[in-house]
Amino acid sequence: MTPTTRRDFLIRSAQLAALAALGARTAGAQSGLLTALPDGLTWQKAPCRFCGVGCGVLVGLRDGRVVAVQGDPKSGVSRGLLCAKGYHAGALLYGKDRLTHPMIRRNGRLEKATWDEAVDLIADKIMADPKRFGIYGSGQWTIGEGYVNLKFAKGGLGSNHIDPNARLCMASAVVGFVTTFGVDEPSGCYDDIDECDTVITWGNNWAEMHPVLFSRFADRKKATGEGGPTYIDLATRRTRSTELADHYLEFVPQTDLAIANCICQQLIARGTFDKSFVLKHVRFKANDGGDLTLEQFDAFLQDYTPAKVAKYSGLSVEQLGMLADVFGDPGRRVLSLWCMGMNQHTRGTWINNLVYNVHLLAGKIGKPGSTPFSLTGQPSACGTCREVGTLAHALPGGRVVTEPAHRKECEDLWNAIPGAIPEKPGFHTMAMFEALAKGDLAGMWVQVTNPAQSIPHLHKNLANAADRFVVVSDIYPTVTTEIASVVLPSAGWVEKNGVFGNSERRTQQWFKMVDPPGEARDDVWQVLAVAHRMYEKGFPGLRDRNGNFLLAVRDDDGKEVEAWKWEVFDGPFNVDRALFEEYRGLTVKKHKDLAPYDEYTKQPGMRWPVTRDASGQWRETKRRFVEGEDPYVAAGKGIQFYGAKAGDDRAIVWARPYEPPPEVPDAEYPFWLCTGRVLEHWHTGTMTRRIPQLLGAMPRAYVELNPKDAERLGVLTGDVVRVRSRRGQIDLAAWVDGRAVPQEGSVFVPFFDETRLINRVTLDACCPMSKEPDYKKCAVRLEKVSS
Repeated sequence: MTPTTRRDFLIRSAQLAALAALGARTAGAQSGLLTALPDGLTWQKAPCRFCGVGCGVLVGLRDGRVVAVQGDPKSGVSRGLLCAKGYHAGALLYGKDRLTHPMIRRNGRLEKATWDEAVDLIADKIMADPKRFGIYGSGQWTIGEGYVNLKFAKGGLGSNHIDPNARLCMASAVVGFVTTFGVDEPSGCYDDIDECDTVITWGNNWAEMHPVLFSRFADRKKATGEGGPTYIDLATRRTRSTELADHYLEFVPQTDLAIANCICQQLIARGTFDKSFVLKHVRFKANDGGDLTLEQFDAFLQDYTPAKVAKYSGLSVEQLGMLADVFGDPGRRVLSLWCMGMNQHTRGTWINNLVYNVHLLAGKIGKPGSTPFSLTGQPSACGTCREVGTLAHALPGGRVVTEPAHRKECEDLWNAIPGAIPEKPGFHTMAMFEALAKGDLAGMWVQVTNPAQSIPHLHKNLANAADRFVVVSDIYPTVTTEIASVVLPSAGWVEKNGVFGNSERRTQQWFKMVDPPGEARDDVWQVLAVAHRMYEKGFPGLRDRNGNFLLAVRDDDGKEVEAWKWEVFDGPFNVDRALFEEYRGLTVKKHKDLAPYDEYTKQPGMRWPVTRDASGQWRETKRRFVEGEDPYVAAGKGIQFYGAKAGDDRAIVWARPYEPPPEVPDAEYPFWLCTGRVLEHWHTGTMTRRIPQLLGAMPRAYVELNPKDAERLGVLTGDVVRVRSRRGQIDLAAWVDGRAVPQEGSVFVPFFDETRLINRVTLDACCPMSKEPDYKKCAVRLEKVSS
């Protein structure tokens, strides 16, 4: 299919989906591409509800319902295209089992309750032991939701026990970026896909995980033919992404650490590293933090020659040499992309550092088409978790709780009692669930996520959770609501105002378009209502220095708005705007500047830092650290890594060694297990399993086998196979030689299916720096159960 017809096909698919949703017919369908959607719809912009790509969508409304979705042609991200999930995003609101009223567990059963009862109970339980209460949130939190939760926990409860599920997916990227550059988040942008000569994916199946970005590259590659960009797929299984690759390099799990070091070794050995760039912009450090010279770093790399790495990585000397050729070519623009394959890794921080090492040595950063770029999995893991700072150690705008000046800046803005924010970081996600299991936490409020399905080693980490006070805010029943003490029905996506921040630093706003069903209400209101109830009951932490409500929402004139009252919150005043404007004041310190809220209402989004130019226009930044693009780079610097901790504007090249994973296949458990997502579903399937078209296309989880392993085991597609680890077991239908093929001795299982919980099997070993667990590597054995 040619690029033009492929684009037409995708657009036509969106239009036909809209027609189907309306029950409309078209007599002209056989004549080719539809030129218009049915009349009578109102269209409003929003970012897609699903992954971190941040595609722009237009939502078609009729009679108070979402009836159609199409790609927004004005979107700089998706340019009018969407993926299968995006085209069906409107349907996520209309599952038959939407939660529509609060429920409280009484005598072992969830029973309908009033909002007043639920709010009162939650307030009393938190007040009884505020320091032992945690908040577990999400990269699906809007910026307003994340900000109000952070302020409630750290400023009001005096507790840093707040962490998002983004700890499970992008924490290694955060720590990797901070330890290399001194500040977080990618320097490049999606435009680099359009300008690169080579894309290398490091364990990333972007054809299914980030399909619109993959389509953007595929269109370009197919349009330019043999003279176009090349694609190298460095992975542990053949996937749909591999079908487009010029080179598929299959490595042994965990040896990506050694491969990256080998590329660096060859760049220095051949003299093809960018000497001028390194001299001006790089410092070398040992793994323990001590300074190194280039010569000492080279000595460290002698354990990673091609001959040595080829012995255990799965790559040949020639393949390793080819990677060194690519990075050593001064005229070649190279884009590295990765996601969970690198981040969900027991040395996730190290492998992030090492890929940055490769780009820094090669001088392939800060140039159009040349950058290392970490993709994210959730729509606002960047905008909310990383930028707002809803992590156990963090504060808004790149601040951290361990810095007294950072705590004071937040306390002063909030008018909180001095010392309200503790200096000790709270429990990170894995520690939080361990504490809940042991009773070190008495309770937890879970919002916009489903940990009873997504946490690894479920038997251990969800033990006793049903005996604690657990509040769950969600739009559908989940395995987490099954253990909840209180369930609160939430508004979803365009049933509320919101702002997301995507993987390329793009902030995108949308307005509420339809009402939520029944008594469902916004998560922001839920937090404000509980906090104000605690304030009414005399809880001291919710009083500011003047005795007023700490979480007060104010209008542009500084007058308090009674936003804790639903009839006020649901009225014409935009609480989300007020929260955004308050938070925006905290974004400047680390050069993460945001424009005023009203600017985002006018367009599909802007990439920060957003600053005002001499003409008064708000100007976004395509690439950070680059003179002429980033307003914080000093004149004459060219490239300036201004976040450097040492104040010398240099990025750090780290001497990080290869380290084996904590669990490897053996005689008893001879297979590797890797888990992940599939094209049709998103995360635990809470939303996508309610969309008939997506559920019909992928109705259940499976275990994916290499054909040679299947033959040895006598397993055919459809046979039931038991996947057993040292922690648990699960029975799944086999899929042999399907859309993806694992390497021999390895199996893959997706985690979207709540009826087949693969996280009963997974390992909860974490990266010691980022505290992110490794979902990609543990040892299992397979047993054929039935044909």
